[in-house]
Amino acid sequence: MNLVFDLGNSRCKWALADRDLAQGGVLLYGGDFARELENNLSALPRPQQVAAVCVAATEHLHTLMHWVRRHWNLDLQTIVTRATQLGVTNSYKDPIQLGADRWAALVAARARLTDSVCVVDCGTAVTIDALDQNGLFRGGVILPGLALMRDALLRTQGVRNVSGNAGSALALSTADGVVAGTLYGLAGAIDRVLDEQAALLGSAPQTLITGGDAQSLLALLRHDVQYTPDLVLEGVAYIVRMEGSA
Repeated sequence: MNLVFDLGNSRCKWALADRDLAQGGVLLYGGDFARELENNLSALPRPQQVAAVCVAATEHLHTLMHWVRRHWNLDLQTIVTRATQLGVTNSYKDPIQLGADRWAALVAARARLTDSVCVVDCGTAVTIDALDQNGLFRGGVILPGLALMRDALLRTQGVRNVSGNAGSALALSTADGVVAGTLYGLAGAIDRVLDEQAALLGSAPQTLITGGDAQSLLALLRHDVQYTPDLVLEGVAYIVRMEGSA
């Protein structure tokens, strides 16, 4: 059994993995990430391999690296973006500039589907990436996520909180207007980008949606999407299982 991590901007997700993801959970960075690791993971059986993808602060990756080495005497394998890997080809001029979490999600999507696919990852930022039927990464877009949008509005005159109700686009308070507006606005942006990507791909790609805010957006999307909550972790687990290292 392997142990895999997704160190995102806001939180760290982990899972035990063999052919599929098994036991898992979420860790908070807070003031003492090492203590969070100790409290939640120290009772786990010693894994065969430990791997992580990281877009968080480097200090969190170093904390995890040192903890894994001290606790299990294992080296942490760090997933990095490649020019090509496991059926996916990177079209960036400088492949390493593509976020490693986006790369892991694309690898996982290709492992699931052998036709064209769009991957929507709704985290701190929202990324919408497209693979064609040959596994070529055709590109994607990056948008601010819900929290970033709402935080930006807090800086404007008259907006004091964003704990409103998102139930209607006919909001009758500023807080409700901010929460509903950002939710409907982001859902509309995702639908528009998916339309554009489908037109450029020349096909009707399947769409996978993942990330912490995915469930909040699902009901508002016009596109038929498949909710895959742990797609990045799936990619990390698949890379380690197929290649034995990052």
